[in-house]
Amino acid sequence: MAATDETGPAGQNTTVPGTPPPAGPPADPDPRTGARMPRWLPRAMVLALALIAVFQLGSWAFHQLTGLLINVLIAFFLALAVEPAVSWMAARGVRRGFGTFLVFVGVLVVGAGFVTLLGSMLAEQIIKIVEDFPQYLDSVINWINNHFHTELRRVDIQENLLRSDWLRNYVQNSATGVLDVSAQVLGGLFRLLTVALFSFYFAADGPRLRRAICSVLPPARQAEVLRAWEIAVNKTGGYLYSRGLMALISGLAHYVLLEFLDVPYAPVLAVWVGLVSQFIPTIGTYLAGALPMLIAFTVAPWYAVWVLVFVVVYQQFENYVLQPKLTARTVDIHPAVAFGSVIAGTALLGAVGALIAIPAVATLQAFLGAYVKRYDVTDDPRVLGHRGSGGAGAFGRRVRGLWAQRRPEGDSAGPSEARAGTAGAGAPGSGASGPGEGGTAGAS
Repeated sequence: MAATDETGPAGQNTTVPGTPPPAGPPADPDPRTGARMPRWLPRAMVLALALIAVFQLGSWAFHQLTGLLINVLIAFFLALAVEPAVSWMAARGVRRGFGTFLVFVGVLVVGAGFVTLLGSMLAEQIIKIVEDFPQYLDSVINWINNHFHTELRRVDIQENLLRSDWLRNYVQNSATGVLDVSAQVLGGLFRLLTVALFSFYFAADGPRLRRAICSVLPPARQAEVLRAWEIAVNKTGGYLYSRGLMALISGLAHYVLLEFLDVPYAPVLAVWVGLVSQFIPTIGTYLAGALPMLIAFTVAPWYAVWVLVFVVVYQQFENYVLQPKLTARTVDIHPAVAFGSVIAGTALLGAVGALIAIPAVATLQAFLGAYVKRYDVTDDPRVLGHRGSGGAGAFGRRVRGLWAQRRPEGDSAGPSEARAGTAGAGAPGSGASGPGEGGTAGAS
């Protein structure tokens, strides 16, 4: 059959009306408009690089300013410590700046006098030890010769010591280390001056500083900041004043002992023991007692033993009698918490952290205590540390039960079992059935 228009090649390309045309072959992608970078990606990369740069710059600046930040922290706590005295004088008409100046002058005079007396005492003791060193050396040499049958002489020992390489190297290292010591002394004086200036401004301009901080906060936050500031002032001032009172009591007690033993420089040593034992936590007592023991040893060896015994006994009296009564209303924190805070402060900031750890933790505890809801404790014996009926009594009954199970069958019954057997024999209808069944059946 001949191909018609409907069946020919032209008819094959025709489409049925109402149907979509067949899809053509996929077009080749234009390389200019194909894989295009998203518009947000360059901005995100720039933002990430900027954040990394800011973080690195901030970390570098923080490490460079760590010393200054620690000085500011010390100055802030010193300002909190002198705030009660400055406020007391300001309430009586003294300007805050002048009152702060008077407080700092008093602290400076007391500190300078103590350092001067302590330095003169140490210098005289060192001179005395150097002058008496040949006598000590002769006594040691005589003791060694008598007990070990040697023939040592002080002249030979001195010549060998002066000609030794160890002494020559020590003198050379000491000469080169003079500049380092001088630099450290100057750095310490500059740091002390920085702390004094910041603490003076914090204490003198305390109201202005609080007003500046509260001006950028809403009223509700202002009340919280002021409450935290007041708690910090009370806790820090109370901590320092209670420690000062305990230092006074400790100094007086050790002064009486040292005067009784006729130890030289008893007043200075008593002040040393009082301050170091109270303001250096944990190990301050033992550091404070080392110097009086050394001075007492120069008088008589047994005096050092008596000083050691007195230091240990007084420390126990202070820990269990004196300190709980004086710090109950100022820094009322658990001894374990205080010890842990001192360790944490030492790990973070060294000696400075050890000094400010206890008032900082006391402030935080008092501030957070207002947000902790407390309830009445139930009258459970376990709250008071007593074991209930499930303790030793239950254990004893369990042991008796195990002993009864392990007893042979031929043994005689115990008192309780004998009473049970008598009661069972006398019951009506006793047998395999219970009283309510066998007794009723027998009666019928």
